Amino acid sequence: MAGHSQFKNIMHRKGRQDKLRSKMFSKLAREITVAAKLGQPDPAFNPRLRAAIIAARAENMPKDNIERAIKKSLGGDSENYDEVRYEGYGPGGVAIIVEALTDNRNRTAGEVRASFTKSGGNLAETGAVSFMFDRVGVVEFEPRVANADAMLEAAIDAGADDVVSDDGGHVIYAAQDSLAEVARALEAKFGEPRKAALTWKPQNTLPVDDEQGEKLLRLIETLEENDDVQNVYSNFEVSDALMTKMSA
Repeated sequence: MAGHSQFKNIMHRKGRQDKLRSKMFSKLAREITVAAKLGQPDPAFNPRLRAAIIAARAENMPKDNIERAIKKSLGGDSENYDEVRYEGYGPGGVAIIVEALTDNRNRTAGEVRASFTKSGGNLAETGAVSFMFDRVGVVEFEPRVANADAMLEAAIDAGADDVVSDDGGHVIYAAQDSLAEVARALEAKFGEPRKAALTWKPQNTLPVDDEQGEKLLRLIETLEENDDVQNVYSNFEVSDALMTKMSA
């Protein structure tokens, strides 16, 4: 997910988070409501809800908003959302996975398809690109909580499969069935993580030229601004030159 995470960093530096905060809170609230509705409304017994709350806290979502989203799941008049995954190819043949929560499949499919088409990409059938990714659990911590060696040792003890530590923080990967257990063990040692969720991890990343890279970043941005889209993953590798250009 190199392209995806680096894209996020670019947008943070451009100061776009304030503009998107209301939209982000709506998406976070939707995930909390769906997670609570599908399982128990108690995060201690609902790993998906726990992950959604962690994501909300990481974005400084007010506690009242989180509690309101959970209570909404208990009401009989709460909206019903379908979980939908779209797969396709962006410029340069980059594989892209889009996860959405929607109350209107036709609307969302049309909007996602239009975003791919306008970028020079194309929407494909489900399964067309997901075989190039692994479905895994990911737990992330800020770099200050531990040095790389301490995090690696703790992650191994917790049952994790891989750890990547750099200036941006610690990213711990685990089998999807082990995510909750690994996250709990690491949280007991280092405090609440900034993220604990299932993700699509590309088996390999694909480098593209800067022109295609700019088109890909715009496509990812357009998809993420869609109200129904929750997550976007790709195997896009952002070059240092493009990072510098887009950050200027």
